[in-house]
Amino acid sequence: MKLTYDPRYNIAYIRFGKKRQGVETIHISDEMNVDMAPDGTIYGIELLNANEQLRRENMGNLTLVNEATGKKVEMALV
Repeated sequence: MKLTYDPRYNIAYIRFGKKRQGVETIHISDEMNVDMAPDGTIYGIELLNANEQLRRENMGNLTLVNEATGKKVEMALV
C-alpha cells in the first residue's frame, strides 16, 4: 500500500496494488473517487480536499498506525 499527497492540488491517493490496465473510476462523492480493477478489487482511493479529510482532530496531522505492532507515525499536512 502506498499513500501519496500532492499539496499543489490538495489530493491524496491511497494505492493498494500495482497499476493495472482497465481501471474504472467510480465517483463516490465530491471528495472521493474509487478506482476498481477489472476483477472487482479496489486499486486505489483518491481523496479530493485531502487535508480536510485526513486531519486528526483538526490538528493538521496524519497519523499512520501499524495495528499489528502499535507503532504510530505522525506526518504534518500542509
